[in-house]
Amino acid sequence: MKKLPKKETTKKNLRLNLFQKLILFIGLFILIISTLPILVVIFVGLLPTLTIMLTDSKNAYKITIVGCFNLAGVLICSTSLLNQFDFNEAFSIISNIFNLIIMLSSAALGVILYYEMPNLFVFISRITHQKRLKYIEYRLEKLAAEWGNSIRNN
Repeated sequence: MKKLPKKETTKKNLRLNLFQKLILFIGLFILIISTLPILVVIFVGLLPTLTIMLTDSKNAYKITIVGCFNLAGVLICSTSLLNQFDFNEAFSIISNIFNLIIMLSSAALGVILYYEMPNLFVFISRITHQKRLKYIEYRLEKLAAEWGNSIRNN
């Protein structure tokens, strides 16, 4: 019996030459410059998420929950940039206290949900179990009425 030759799983090294690196750098530079007003708003708005990423980087669930809520608050506040895309609008969004409250309180809501969701599930499961026990007691009393009390003592 002939053995088949093993396929070598060589991983191609993705190396960029100098021209490709230059094109990539120029493209990223143009992208950053053209979207700078929205990047300023996003950076300031996502500071709570960045703080959590720096302080508690191992907890991916917390980063995800807080980051999603925080991003939702930032996107709500940055919709006015779609009409007027310039630095004056970006700085007016950042300097408006109500926009900052929306962005930061959405992150706070994410933190509250992260810490209180397990307690909520425990509370709901406790209520569910109590209702189930009441139903079992009701069925047991009904069976005891049909079959007699001797079945209940066993």
